[in-house]
Amino acid sequence: MTTEPTVPALLDVASIHAAVAAGLPPTAIVAAVHDRIEAADDPGIFIHLRDREETLAAAAALPPFDPDRYPLWGVPFAIKDNIDRAGWPTTCGCPDFSHIPDATATAVARLEAAGAILIGKTNLDQFATGLVGVRTPYPVPRNAFDAEIVPGGSSSGSAVAVARGLVAFSLGTDTAGSGRVPAALNSVVGLKPSRGLVPNTGVFPACRSLDCVSIFAPAVGDAVTVLAVMAGPEPADPWSRPFPTPTLAALAPGIRVGIPDRASRVFAGDRDAERAFDAAVADIADTGSEAVTLDLSAFLEAGRLLYEGPWVAERYHALREVMEHRPAILHPVTRRIVEQASGYTATDTFEAIYRLVALRRSAETAWRQVDALMVPSLPRPRTLADLSADPVGANSELGVYTNFVNLLDLAAIAVPGRFRQDGLPAGVTVIAPAGEDSRLAALADRLHRAAGVPAGATGLPLPAAATPPDRAADGEVELAVVGAHLSGQPLNGALRAAGGRYLRQVATAPVYRLYALAGEPPRPGLLRTTEAGAGVSIETEVWALPPAGLGRLMTEVSPPLSIGTADLADGTSPKCFLVEAAGTKGAKDISDSGGWRAHLAAIGASV
Repeated sequence: MTTEPTVPALLDVASIHAAVAAGLPPTAIVAAVHDRIEAADDPGIFIHLRDREETLAAAAALPPFDPDRYPLWGVPFAIKDNIDRAGWPTTCGCPDFSHIPDATATAVARLEAAGAILIGKTNLDQFATGLVGVRTPYPVPRNAFDAEIVPGGSSSGSAVAVARGLVAFSLGTDTAGSGRVPAALNSVVGLKPSRGLVPNTGVFPACRSLDCVSIFAPAVGDAVTVLAVMAGPEPADPWSRPFPTPTLAALAPGIRVGIPDRASRVFAGDRDAERAFDAAVADIADTGSEAVTLDLSAFLEAGRLLYEGPWVAERYHALREVMEHRPAILHPVTRRIVEQASGYTATDTFEAIYRLVALRRSAETAWRQVDALMVPSLPRPRTLADLSADPVGANSELGVYTNFVNLLDLAAIAVPGRFRQDGLPAGVTVIAPAGEDSRLAALADRLHRAAGVPAGATGLPLPAAATPPDRAADGEVELAVVGAHLSGQPLNGALRAAGGRYLRQVATAPVYRLYALAGEPPRPGLLRTTEAGAGVSIETEVWALPPAGLGRLMTEVSPPLSIGTADLADGTSPKCFLVEAAGTKGAKDISDSGGWRAHLAAIGASV
């Protein structure tokens, strides 16, 4: 007797598609979603919920199941109610602002074209102004773990909906941390992509120069799948930018992860929060990465600029019609914040911009020392009572580790960590320069799984880890590196800047010799030997590059090095940095070390 497939307990993409492949109709999935929303009994999560019959009709109208063509086929999702869906009201958390747009936001249209089924629109801090989730005229969504703790904002409903297993993923927006703070407070993944990777067309702006569409999901793999569907520039959004299509790449060995030094740690006296972060720091080693302590004062100072001059004025610009003609429709705290724009002059604006440029330059020194940062997602959880007593101060504290990210043009992913001793969730955020979303996802996923926590508040285990691709995709070129371009080495940043994506570690065929070349910086040379039996296998890392990126690197290669083709032990023949035979004269043969890293370690051991 065959067993009828059932709706998965955890609504992740792989489980949904496995159930559908076994015969589960998509109508059963969306019917279960509506049942779960009703059972959750939280009127604060959704502002607009799609009619059950309409949702069932949308599921029934899906094309034939083809996950390759439709990677989100039958997957239910929700969107924050400052993101447009044609024919549905957009309120931005302000009923008197409600209007029905004619067009669907680009991000949403791409998701629906990929087979995802939109369930409803979620609550938020009004006009995406806040990190707390309580600045709304609608009922406040309940934190998924403790109703006395704020749900986090501004994307409050989107985070809670995923944490409680009501939808498979949801969209938020993130200007100052709105996609990361509620993720941390509800123990889900909050992916804030590189600014401009996802077009903002059809998203009501908070600060147009900083805004990002963000993603909430139970695990990093699903968030990256969603991001890949939405990614790509479009002419209608002048802020959109071309970046490599994100994927959940393999984690390169030896990644250097910067963590805040003692002076850069902000926990407001909460020992539980500090202990939780220390546990996450210990997990860095388990990922094969190295923790490096850094002074993050330039980053934190940049974050404090967010509510000075130009960026408050940007919020005023977005709400100009409301502020000048009907300010009474605004939430009192929202209105008070936006009104501050009148206190700044053009001179103040330029002063803040100049200071930010200086801080960006200071922050660049960090990226010469580390490949990524890991910070607490927030200093400590705050209660509803805290917000009632101090609505602005408590909100500002939540943004200490999030406010600087978009200002400094960085990508970030918030992931859950080990729970605090009081039972509340804690999390960390990993951060890297714009364009490095794939590499960042690899680190974030490993840290999330090292924490050993369930998916959101469901009590269910995380979806199985995806197997990252170890071969280049169509349109990419494989490049093997043996020296200063290896992960954690001085020139690895140039490889990443050229669009490099780590694939695998593999040795060469045993036909090479490795030399330590003269000059600075220290670098090796890989030479194919023609002498029978004289060659050895040398460790390499293989990276995928766009052809233009490989061309860029070729212009940076100086004699006696060149780019040729190498034969590897796995049978592949990628491009590779090689040395001319003449360049090895006077160089030290270090072949017996087996690789550049081992050679450097031996030098260090002998000092």
